[in-house]
Amino acid sequence: MSTFRIFEIAGSALAAQSVRLNATASNLANANNVAGSPDAVYQAREPIFQVATDAEGQTSGVRVLDVQTANTEPQKLYQPGHPLADSEGYVYAPSINVVEEMVNMISASRSYQSNVEVFNTVKDLTMRTLNLGK
Repeated sequence: MSTFRIFEIAGSALAAQSVRLNATASNLANANNVAGSPDAVYQAREPIFQVATDAEGQTSGVRVLDVQTANTEPQKLYQPGHPLADSEGYVYAPSINVVEEMVNMISASRSYQSNVEVFNTVKDLTMRTLNLGK
């Protein structure tokens, strides 16, 4: 495997984990938002990944197919004094588990960090190889 392929694979993984981190951050930021109707509630976002292959069928990294929204039922909360409450006194909150999102964020962060280490290791090895000729 050439050095450039390693950079390509690690780079695509960095981009994918960046999308995952952004989706998780968005989910955490909107976890406590409420709306006046079930249709207006924030829906959690989740990226869908796929192994990327080149023309020869070899793995060339990972790519983000889509960022889908969850089709979960919103939580119905009785808060008659809330300004967004409907005629029955209910507001609607997204069904986002903050603990699961934090675990997802830690996992994505560690994956991102691992790919940065791959970049640094390959760079160091390449520099050492180039210095052999001096």
